[in-house]
Amino acid sequence: MKQNVLVVGAGGQLGRELQRTVPPGVDCAAVTRAQLDIADATAVDACLQSIAPQLVINAAAYTAVDKAESEREAANRGNAEGPGVLAEACARQGIRLSHVSTDFVFDGNASTPYRPDATTSPLGEYGHSKLAGEEAVLRAQPEALVVRTGWVYSSFGGNFVKTMLRLMGERDELGVVCDQVGTPTWANGLATALWAAAAKPDLAGIYHWSDAGVCSWYDFAVAICEEGVCSGLLPAAISIKPILASAYPTPARRPSYSVLDKTSSWRDFELEGVHWREQLRTMLNDLKEMGNG
Repeated sequence: MKQNVLVVGAGGQLGRELQRTVPPGVDCAAVTRAQLDIADATAVDACLQSIAPQLVINAAAYTAVDKAESEREAANRGNAEGPGVLAEACARQGIRLSHVSTDFVFDGNASTPYRPDATTSPLGEYGHSKLAGEEAVLRAQPEALVVRTGWVYSSFGGNFVKTMLRLMGERDELGVVCDQVGTPTWANGLATALWAAAAKPDLAGIYHWSDAGVCSWYDFAVAICEEGVCSGLLPAAISIKPILASAYPTPARRPSYSVLDKTSSWRDFELEGVHWREQLRTMLNDLKEMGNG
């Protein structure tokens, strides 16, 4: 018997990768933000009744980290109120929910990877809104699954990798922050992990997922340059200089360390972590094949 799954936020990076990676035995319906405002309770109820999924994967989010500082209401609607409304509707209709959250719920003061049960302490409005969303989801549906991730990129939409490729094709030199450390996450790999979790209905609570390994934004940029040249997406390497975050001020403070501990996910999802550099290489080849280089 096929599992009926609804992907919410289908137009984003993760939403599009979820649609590309639908496993056998799953019927996947997908709605974009334009088609469904998850903060609209009436619309959410109607959508769930119409599609009648066994599982909803919430990939919808307000992701403009810096703008969230001045657009607090919009960030809260997308990241806190909306997930709460969606979770309440799922609970009423007996539908399982998987919700995607972020490493920005942490303050970055750790020196070892954050476990799912680590103390949260967001630095900015984006992180606060995402944490409020986690809490709203688990309050409405304690058996929901919350998967935190970070540094997400894909062949779709705007992201760090595609921005770096564009700038590297235009300039001879770039300065990239070297004192913020985390782990890149190819959205395709995250989608694969969410589908693996979907096949395990007893999973609940908070999990972490990113690619394996650790790097700074500077390290990531150097790798993008090297792999971009190897893949033919860049004509030649350019000079990349490490700079401190203090030299590149942004409206929102970002955690200086946001590496996530994936031990429980690798065990319970029954997946092996793939190193971020290998995932980057695969994504760049995907980008080239799509003709978006």
